[in-house]
Amino acid sequence: MNPLEKYLRDLRDIRSTGSAVKETSYYPALVGLLNEIGKTLKPKVRCVLTPKNQGAGIPDIGLFVSRQRFDEAEAFLNLLPERGVLEVKGTKDEVAKVAQSAQVEKYLQRYGQVLVTNYRDFLLVSKDAGELEAYRLAESEAAFWQVAAHPDDALKIHGERLVEYLKRVLLSNAPLEAPADVAWFLASYARDAKARVEAAGQIALDSIRKALEEALGIQFTGEKGEHFFRSTLVQTLFYGVFSAWVLWHKQAKKPNEQFDWRLASHYLRVPILRKLFHEVSEPGQLERLNLPEVLDWTAAALNRVNRAEFFSRFEAEHAVQYFYEPFLEAFDPELRKQLGVWYTPSEIVEYMVARVDTVLREELNLADGLADPNVYVLDPCCGTGAYLVEVLKRIDRTLKERGEEALAAEELKQAATKRVFGFEILPAPFVVAHLQMGLLLQGLGAPMGKDERAGVYLTNALTGWEPPTGPKQKLLYPELEEERDAAENVKRNTPILVVLGNPPYNGYAGVAVTEERSLTNAYRTTKRAPAPQGQGLNDLYVRFFRMAERRIVELSRKGVVCFISNYSWLDGLSFTGMRERYLEAFDRVWIDNLHGDRIISEYAPDGQTSETIFAVQGTSPGIKIGTAIALLCASKMKTQASERQLLYRDWEQARAADRRAALLKSLEEADFDKGYKVLQPLLELGLPLKPRDLDKAYLSWPLLPDLLPTAYAGIKTARDDALVDIDRESLMKRMEQYFDPSISHEQMRKIAATVMEVSASFNGEATRDTLRKRGFLRDYIVRYCYRPFDIRWLYWEPETKLLDRNRAEYFPNVIEKNLWLAATQRTRRGFDPPQVTARLCSSHIIEIGASLFPLFLKPEQKQHSLFDPPADNEPQPNLSAKALSYLDGLAQREALGAQASRLLSERSDATGVGSESAEDEAIPSQEERASLRSLAASGTLALPGASRLPAELFFHTIAILHAPAYRTENAGALRQDWPRIPLPANQDLLLASAALGRNVAALLDTETAVAGVTTGAIRAELKVIGAAATADGTRLNREAGDFAVTAGWGHGGKGGITMPGKGRFVTRAYTEAERAAIEQGATELGLTPELVFAHLGAEACDVYLNNNAYWRGVPLRVWEYTIGGYQVMKKWLSYREQDLLGRALTIDEVREVTNMARRIAAILLLEPALDANYRAVKVDCYDWQMTG
Repeated sequence: MNPLEKYLRDLRDIRSTGSAVKETSYYPALVGLLNEIGKTLKPKVRCVLTPKNQGAGIPDIGLFVSRQRFDEAEAFLNLLPERGVLEVKGTKDEVAKVAQSAQVEKYLQRYGQVLVTNYRDFLLVSKDAGELEAYRLAESEAAFWQVAAHPDDALKIHGERLVEYLKRVLLSNAPLEAPADVAWFLASYARDAKARVEAAGQIALDSIRKALEEALGIQFTGEKGEHFFRSTLVQTLFYGVFSAWVLWHKQAKKPNEQFDWRLASHYLRVPILRKLFHEVSEPGQLERLNLPEVLDWTAAALNRVNRAEFFSRFEAEHAVQYFYEPFLEAFDPELRKQLGVWYTPSEIVEYMVARVDTVLREELNLADGLADPNVYVLDPCCGTGAYLVEVLKRIDRTLKERGEEALAAEELKQAATKRVFGFEILPAPFVVAHLQMGLLLQGLGAPMGKDERAGVYLTNALTGWEPPTGPKQKLLYPELEEERDAAENVKRNTPILVVLGNPPYNGYAGVAVTEERSLTNAYRTTKRAPAPQGQGLNDLYVRFFRMAERRIVELSRKGVVCFISNYSWLDGLSFTGMRERYLEAFDRVWIDNLHGDRIISEYAPDGQTSETIFAVQGTSPGIKIGTAIALLCASKMKTQASERQLLYRDWEQARAADRRAALLKSLEEADFDKGYKVLQPLLELGLPLKPRDLDKAYLSWPLLPDLLPTAYAGIKTARDDALVDIDRESLMKRMEQYFDPSISHEQMRKIAATVMEVSASFNGEATRDTLRKRGFLRDYIVRYCYRPFDIRWLYWEPETKLLDRNRAEYFPNVIEKNLWLAATQRTRRGFDPPQVTARLCSSHIIEIGASLFPLFLKPEQKQHSLFDPPADNEPQPNLSAKALSYLDGLAQREALGAQASRLLSERSDATGVGSESAEDEAIPSQEERASLRSLAASGTLALPGASRLPAELFFHTIAILHAPAYRTENAGALRQDWPRIPLPANQDLLLASAALGRNVAALLDTETAVAGVTTGAIRAELKVIGAAATADGTRLNREAGDFAVTAGWGHGGKGGITMPGKGRFVTRAYTEAERAAIEQGATELGLTPELVFAHLGAEACDVYLNNNAYWRGVPLRVWEYTIGGYQVMKKWLSYREQDLLGRALTIDEVREVTNMARRIAAILLLEPALDANYRAVKVDCYDWQMTG
């Protein structure tokens, strides 16, 4: 509950008793509010009611911080509240008058700061600065109690702003000297300003909106566009104030001088900056938006900063870079996520710039690298200017190494203004980039002159590279025109040789310029590589790559591109054209794979979590996607394809800081290519720029869709909480309520909110109205494979978008005795063996999205005339013509062999010569072979087993995909495309392989009883696996809570999504009894104990439902077993946590976990046979390429 909501409810409840006095009765509510907010701060702030009289009377409340010790009573008696005191009055009193009282004056003299409140107004008063910030919930006592009566409404208006205000109050007496703290205060004031701007309604900023739209190619349309526009303006205003304050400090002559934000524009040299700030901060505009008060508070906070301490840290820690991201995170975290704004750690920037410098020297023969006056550099997404600053530092270093220190300052200024360029589309970081460049030059002894500016331009880096076909567009402000023209001069007329930086990871609201969208068209087709698939080319960073490639390869004809970006393009299916183009266009390509993919929970080789390279301890959590640095060099010196090189290196340290340190350490190597491996990307796999392991024959085997041509995408409900349930009765009741005309939409919204949502593709009320007219289809409550080993119930609705994707073509094929194999063309994690099920299946049976391949297809029902022969309604095998040809060939060879044996037997009988004495006669004669071929061609030759071979091929496929050796040997290729399946060259091998596949399929299907595993006499080695037990050795007791899952396996996340928890499992050695039973089972299976423990795991674990009950002796590899990207047992448990399920488990559900463990163990114990089968097939493999 929001602190304000609780505060108002508490006040209302106290007043409703009728026994409250006007002031003191309400103290607990106020203390609760302040303590709730105070505990979020560092150090925590807490209230003490009526602290001891310290010579100025007894304050109502004292504000202490957690580091002030209370453990010694004597010390506490003399402790002053560090964050001041409160003077509290009744709701009828006026705080302005109270603030002028003699009592408050006494408090100020003693404590320095007082927060005066009447519960509805808050006014902060300072001994030195007088009245500071104020906040009002209601203008009068009567109005306030109306507000308290409707806390939900008050929350929408005041929830965030009051909390922010009180945070500032609780921090206002704290020392203000760390850059991060100043950033927080600025962001807090900026949030208040944004709330005021949004409350003003349709604001009169149309001219600046239009000017920015025209100049930057942005359309601020829709709710997101409006939010983006207002946030942009507020950021520009506050960063303009901050930038002016920094520059003012450089000129301030006295330590106690006071900064006036109204003079800020005088310190902003760049014309477009000055113009933007002037437009936003124009007095009439600010008054209309109610902003002068907030800016006054901002200036007061800046004037409270210990400037000497702040600037020593600011400059020593390069805090300009650290400043923008924390500001945006505190100001508008959703916007930050939307824009993909992430601070690039300095080690990465230094590494990339140093590598570029070396490539210029060694590949392009420019001895001075970046310091060469003919090297023009562009960061097209410069943000706060980190890369530009590092380039200037590298130039400065080179000049000093050449002994030109006296000229270095002027050379650097020339570079910063004439040949080192940055483009930025967002005004706020643009302000900071100019500030940072100016501070750097000033620190190096080359301050900017009055009319000089750095080569950083406010522009859309992705447009304006080609001259307009008609007259140049006139812009509203001359300063914007000047900025646009200067940026376009760089784009069209400057021979850029280096493009580097960190492209944004997401797009800007409203960007939809045709020129920009068309950038990636060059990557949407291929010459020889497989065609791109999916939507990856729509990612914004790809446009920056294309812009850079075009600039260097097509315009400059030589140069260097160096970007750190999302690493999906290295091997993703969407990027085959992009990779093909780069391998042709660039002479040398270096890839630094930085890993750190938190979306797929990537792990380092040592088993630790691989942090994103952007993670900075205490500053930034970094992005979630894995990243890579690409260094691309086009020198035109290597014209033959054989001369070009792709070099690849993994950086696999678990901790981001260690990985970044390793990057810098590598710069000390004399050999630029040390640590890299040369790759030869395979065309058939889409030219991945990563190493890809595969068997030498792998690419000759057929792809899965070459065998099973028909597949359907799985069901996607988008409303699982309403349309899917573990309990059939619960789902039936909920759907009856959905179709019940007596239940209103509002009531239904409370029962199942997602079915009443409104979005671009779904209108909950309209959909329900439509379906209620038709009625509830009870027969469409069907079994549903929700996740691996997790069968539930689904309401499958054939009409409307109640199911987001109902897959109407898929549903009719879920028929009796049909089976489905779940697979995907590409996995985010490593390749997992496939799930097999007889049930309708969720798309998320594989975490990235599944395609379901059926064993059979239901024939189409065609209308026949009375005299037509009846249709064949038997299910048809889901096999391609080539697959059927392969099976026919196997069957014919089998039949030919059988017929040959018969003929030879007859010949032997006729001649009286036995086969043992005439082995050479066992070869059919030419006439006999011709006879056999004639019989086969006429169709009169029986093909034993031919009718069942289609099913055997399906089960053979399952056996191959579940063989660990197959997955290990071909791990790289399996990440790139559909799996390829080796086919046996003889029928006996196919039948043997299929028998293994049938066993696996039965074990995967939780609704199929398996003798010795889930039913009958349980096998010795399985009997000791996963049985339910209790810590105290007694039987499970439902009344004692033993059936409830409360060990923390799952919890509710945002949007109703179930999030996995850590749960509780204890890893241990097998007991003697467990080991003996498993060894006995090994003997019965014909396996050695060593082999069995290698496949089950060397240790066991006990998996807990709660503090007492657990499943005993689950082998570690069983517990860790994954299908479709999910850890099977843990995933199942995460959905059954009692708080989510709403009940304890049933006996059958407890037993289901036991059976699950035993099924998985049985699969693992089939692995030796599956591996042997796979290797046998490889040895005697059918030549698919020869199939007609």
